[in-house]
Amino acid sequence: MKGVAITGMGIISAIGNSVEENYFSLVNNKTAITTIENISTVHADLRKVGEIKKTNQELADELQLPSDNNFSRTTMIGAIAAKQAVANAGITSINEYKTGLISATSVGGMDMTERYYYDYFEKPETIKYVSCHDGGDVAQKIANELGLNGMVTTISTACSSAANSIMLGARLIKSGKLDRVIVGGTDALAKFTINGFKTLMILSDGYNMPFDNDRKGLNLGEAAAFLVLESDEIVKKENKKVLARVSGYGNANDAFHQTASSENGDGAFLAMEKAFQVSGLKPGQIDYINVHGTATPNNDLSEGRAIVRVFGEKNIPDFSSTKPFTGHTLAAAAAIEAVYSVLAIQNNVVFPNMNFKTPMEEFNMIPQTTLKQKNIEHVLSNSFGFGGNCSTVIFSKSE
Repeated sequence: MKGVAITGMGIISAIGNSVEENYFSLVNNKTAITTIENISTVHADLRKVGEIKKTNQELADELQLPSDNNFSRTTMIGAIAAKQAVANAGITSINEYKTGLISATSVGGMDMTERYYYDYFEKPETIKYVSCHDGGDVAQKIANELGLNGMVTTISTACSSAANSIMLGARLIKSGKLDRVIVGGTDALAKFTINGFKTLMILSDGYNMPFDNDRKGLNLGEAAAFLVLESDEIVKKENKKVLARVSGYGNANDAFHQTASSENGDGAFLAMEKAFQVSGLKPGQIDYINVHGTATPNNDLSEGRAIVRVFGEKNIPDFSSTKPFTGHTLAAAAAIEAVYSVLAIQNNVVFPNMNFKTPMEEFNMIPQTTLKQKNIEHVLSNSFGFGGNCSTVIFSKSE
């Protein structure tokens, strides 16, 4: 089978502080869309989000950071998830092989910029927080926490960022450039994000309802997840347990609109086609699709039409969006959904698409609304981003 091995996973999200806690929530319909508690905003009681119920101080204590640290919330949850993934992979010497980190983020340290912006001009001691704003600072600090000396880079392609991180990591291993890559994404909630998406008029005033005809929009969320990708040579040499494999991937940009996808799903269609070409699989071999499914009118229509084009309306496999559990976590979305895809393969389950009631009038696509047991060999996971950029990854059961 083509692909690279996934040997470790780590995650922190609104529905759990570990892989095990996330899985428990997914199979027990334990959603975590609530009012805003950690951010002082006029929207606190008006908008629901998927919020990690830990304060910044609690996150800093978990990482044992000094009191004068300049870690953003995005960095802290990212470091926690990355450390979990490395530990899960049984890695005790991070630099023993050619190892890299590819971290995805969209908001970076915006929460720190919001907090100290007006102080920068009057309080010189706050200048140290300026560097936190940059997405690259997030990646470098995570690498430092891991003790990683190898390649470190950042991907920021909006909500498809972590899928592109996984794809780049797999390509670096397959080309022999690196032996092991820690890939994933992290994004924390910030007023900037909430206000920005409110301006786009795509936030729901209730709970998000992916692929429902009466969907009103998305709920934002925050999360971080990382996976350890390793070459077959390392797996064989160290007799490592393989959780699953990255067997296919593809990305495309239809450049249809600055913030919208084409109504026919051209970018998503091309990305899925490329993923099947890389994997050597046929659409009929996919057992489950973890759809992007943000519950915005444009996204679900675009993605649905792309899926119909690829699979045919009568041959669409079981599919669901897990965003009703976590909210839309932006650059972290494809990373947490990669973890969920691997969990689906490991446990032979299709996770439920919560809040669905009425089929969309444009096509006959009905998501899986309850937990379903079935044999799962291959999962397709879709991610869309602003500007029509779309990425998809195929995860497969280990040999």
